[in-house]
Amino acid sequence: MDKALIDILERVRELFYKYGVRSVSVDDICRDLGMSKKKLYQYVSSKTELVGKLLELERQNFEIIFDRNNFEGVNAIDILLIVSLELGERFRDVSPSMTFDLKKYYPEIYHNHVDERIEFIYQKIQINLQKGISQGMYRDDLSIELVARLYMRRLIDLHNPEFFPADKFSFQTLFDVMFDNFIRGIANPAGIDYYEKQKRKVNFKKFNQKQ
Repeated sequence: MDKALIDILERVRELFYKYGVRSVSVDDICRDLGMSKKKLYQYVSSKTELVGKLLELERQNFEIIFDRNNFEGVNAIDILLIVSLELGERFRDVSPSMTFDLKKYYPEIYHNHVDERIEFIYQKIQINLQKGISQGMYRDDLSIELVARLYMRRLIDLHNPEFFPADKFSFQTLFDVMFDNFIRGIANPAGIDYYEKQKRKVNFKKFNQKQ
């Protein structure tokens, strides 16, 4: 993706997360960027395409975590910690209004985005579970496919504002608690002991913190 377009999308991302997708017009975007519509339309032909490109960038940014870190020979629990820290940092300020607007006004783009992201994470989680079992960190009686599917379901549920109202639970808090419960559910005693040591070492957030 073109560097100039990425810079535009990063700024648009901030606007969408802060105000919601529907509330931000092309005029608002151009005003914030200090750019004319004619210039903006050299990169995208419409707001709809802009939304699609932004979600494409979101998927790329997540996949880059795996490209940037060499996980060959790395403990499976360390991999989850690294990925979760980066994921939490990236999405800690996500506004529920953005997800709501995407679902309502750009349903096809949004659902395609979610489907692609879920498939990517689903494959990575299965690999991680296999690695953790072979390393003696996870329980050897786990059903890899079932546990991976349950993990995906939990991730999806975190974005349900009816079940997790944004005024009561931040995304970071929800994700931290979910992650902690997930690790404790799949790790054996040796894995839990290793996890406790590593999360202190990387200064992982307290999982029962209140907003």
